[in-house]
Amino acid sequence: MPATLTKASVADIPELIKIEQSVAGTNIYSPMLGKNEWEKALQEGPVFLIKEDGVVAGNISYEHKGGGHYHISGLAIMPQFQNRGIGKGALASILKECKDAKRIDLAVHPDNESAIKLYESLGFVVETRKENYYGDGEPRLIFVLLKSR
Repeated sequence: MPATLTKASVADIPELIKIEQSVAGTNIYSPMLGKNEWEKALQEGPVFLIKEDGVVAGNISYEHKGGGHYHISGLAIMPQFQNRGIGKGALASILKECKDAKRIDLAVHPDNESAIKLYESLGFVVETRKENYYGDGEPRLIFVLLKSR
């Protein structure tokens, strides 16, 4: 059964933090571990729990910046669910949801090879590199997917 997306709410913040904690501890991902961070994220755009066979496997979120511009603000898959295509399926669903998109962008650590392969497989290309993007002292590659109308 393919993974499904369920829109998250404030009541899901403990689950979202649990997901982020499962992928924390490396320099290639800047996790959101605070309740206030998640409350803000839920206001800025939709956040989804990714479920496989009804079990929470990760989360994905995006922000609509206006004018056909979307930003994928988060994608995290718990380690025990990685390498199954769950992230690719979730991101593909979000790309379909952004029907009026002209530009979709996201940030990823240059050492996060799995994520880079995922984004490239869906047509994203590197636009630029930004140092200390999240204020964590680590660089990020800005990937972009441009859609023609």
